[in-house]
Amino acid sequence: MRRALFRRTAVAAVSVASLTLLVGACGADKPAAQASGAPAGGGSDAPGKGQEPAAKALTAAELEKVALAEGDVATHMIAAGKPADNVPAGSVKVDKPQCAPLADAMVAAAPGKPGASVVRKAIEKPAKMKLDPGASAEEKARAGLGALTQPVTVQRLASYDGKGAQEAFAALDKAGKDCAGGFDGVQAGDKIKIAKVTPDTVTGGDEARGWTFDMKAQGPDESDVVMKLAVVRKGGALSTFYTFSLGGTVKKQPVPVIEAQIKKLG
Repeated sequence: MRRALFRRTAVAAVSVASLTLLVGACGADKPAAQASGAPAGGGSDAPGKGQEPAAKALTAAELEKVALAEGDVATHMIAAGKPADNVPAGSVKVDKPQCAPLADAMVAAAPGKPGASVVRKAIEKPAKMKLDPGASAEEKARAGLGALTQPVTVQRLASYDGKGAQEAFAALDKAGKDCAGGFDGVQAGDKIKIAKVTPDTVTGGDEARGWTFDMKAQGPDESDVVMKLAVVRKGGALSTFYTFSLGGTVKKQPVPVIEAQIKKLG
């Protein structure tokens, strides 16, 4: 699973970075500070969330209008997902059934039963990515390779009828607590071992949670990896943000991406 996931997302990172290099992307603005002050459970809950009216799911076309697009996040490059990104829930076989929601989020599978969902991929811009208009092919290639070590976030934005979003959020929240000791998974013959799942601070929307995953190497050609997962619900919309780096370690949640998506949901 690890190789398949990294390979699929690396292709997305290459395509996004290449697009930006072709138009001579400038250096990123200063990223927003990571949110803090949430409960020890790893997130935040808006007051009175239990009294929310039942939601009506957005159509696919309506969801596209509120999904992130290139230019929405100053610190990141954004690209739409491809048909191959529509991985069904349950495609990752885990040794602990209660951890399935987390494993699904790692491959951007839509949690629960949404009426519609879309995938976005965001790659954090390197601090210095400005290229002269006359940059050589070698200079562009070097800059592109540098971009590949930047954190990549795979986002699934989904819309639900009724209490579907709340139920999907609750399932992820419970999995984060039940699977603190880690879990093993297999997808298409590729194995992963999550040694531990620890809560992160994420705020925003009506409910928010975040976690850090410590993945252990499964072979001599691999190394330990640290990744991030966040989930945010706003009304009948739920978004998961899975972030990893080909460089091996992700140090922070993609706060600018999360904040931009919440703002766009209105």
